[in-house]
Amino acid sequence: MNPIDILEIYYDRHSKAFEILVAHGNQVAQKALKAAAKVSHLEPDLDFIEKAAMLHDVGIFLTDTPQLGCSGSHPYIRHGVLGYDLLIEAGWSRLALVCERHVGVGISADDIHRFNLPLPARDMVPISIEEQIICYADKFFSKNGNGNLETQEKNIDQIVGSLQKYGQDKVHRFQKWVEMFEDQR
Repeated sequence: MNPIDILEIYYDRHSKAFEILVAHGNQVAQKALKAAAKVSHLEPDLDFIEKAAMLHDVGIFLTDTPQLGCSGSHPYIRHGVLGYDLLIEAGWSRLALVCERHVGVGISADDIHRFNLPLPARDMVPISIEEQIICYADKFFSKNGNGNLETQEKNIDQIVGSLQKYGQDKVHRFQKWVEMFEDQR
């Protein structure tokens, strides 16, 4: 299964959204594979990580995010559950879980209630090592408000700063991943 073939089911290959999605997916895949190398003793599935990193944002076309070339009707926060639905329907349940669980550092049912998020009231937190790796790697790269891909990797302090408004538990989860997936010199 080639992730580009899957993306082409939903996106015009020549669209802005496709271009941004593929470039972002490649950034996340490369960072994720480096992170996976740090936990090789856990035997993460590298082929799955690479494919899932390319597909984790597949649902963005269904969101109302014109700066990314997307003209759907849903708020951007729903892109994970929308991608989940698409990939479940296509029979790729393991890939679908990555879509659903990569937003933020994972979103709990309590978070959904507390922040009144337009999401199904269920836990959507990365569980498998592959899900955690992809969620971690995704935090380092943004698609900015101008519809361009930010090519500069964020640093850990920037990411921690952006997570603080969502609670210390989110910061703690990310910092745990830093300890697992970064060089500790």
